[in-house]
Amino acid sequence: MAGIAGLVTALKPLLSLERGDISLSDLLQKHYQELSAEEMSRILRKLEKQSNEDYGVASNINDTKAREGVQFAYALSLSKCVGCRRCAHACLAENNQSRESEDDIEMSYIRVLELDKGSINVEESDQYYDGEVPKKDKYYMPVQCHQCQDSPCTKACPVEATWMEPDGVVVVDYNWCIGCRYCMAACPYDARRFNWKKPSLPPESVNPNQNYLSNRIRPQGVVEKCTFCLHRTREGKYPACLEVCPTGARVFGNLLDPDSEINYILKNKRVYILKEDAGTTPKFYYFFD
Repeated sequence: MAGIAGLVTALKPLLSLERGDISLSDLLQKHYQELSAEEMSRILRKLEKQSNEDYGVASNINDTKAREGVQFAYALSLSKCVGCRRCAHACLAENNQSRESEDDIEMSYIRVLELDKGSINVEESDQYYDGEVPKKDKYYMPVQCHQCQDSPCTKACPVEATWMEPDGVVVVDYNWCIGCRYCMAACPYDARRFNWKKPSLPPESVNPNQNYLSNRIRPQGVVEKCTFCLHRTREGKYPACLEVCPTGARVFGNLLDPDSEINYILKNKRVYILKEDAGTTPKFYYFFD
């Protein structure tokens, strides 16, 4: 008992951090990949209870696993995107991202860049453009997590809180993330977001259909990111951002299926890889019609 008491005393500074209600059991939780089905079930029920207490919504949090024979990939037509940002707003709503209002997209996993036609220099792009779109002599490039095969973010994490799943999606265990933000510094696509405060979500804005590795409401002090809406895509649905695109600029599918939409694009279109020289081997492609 003396050893346990000493451990609790040593952990008190961590327990007092303003990262939400962190308990001793949270700190001693096993890594996601070591959890039994029974242990995960207990964690999910606890998270559901906490969500109900914090946001007044009865959430259903699952742990849907990757399917065999699947490698997800995304493609986006630079010829069709009109910069309307509907994808960013849909992402916010689907993934329970913190926001002060429905017009607030600062935490969105998707940044839509406005560039001059003929230029591919994203460093000169504008992600804060306003007014009617599309504008004359401009084109638009949405950027989000590229789910890199050789991901620098997973290598940078000192506690292995982020990794690539069998279906190619890079995920984060928000119960293991320590908020060091090394992964953010390592990402060449600025695709990760840090929760500086407890997420602001009115009850009517909460999506109750959630997944442990995807869109459950994150605690304060962790890094979060796009997961290709794995709570949807692992159930055979499209990502939320694709479903709202008014121009059909987005294509999603299984790289291991030779007849998939994504493979048609890769075989028949002029494909462009953003920051290809970074050597990350992304599974997010741009193409021209």
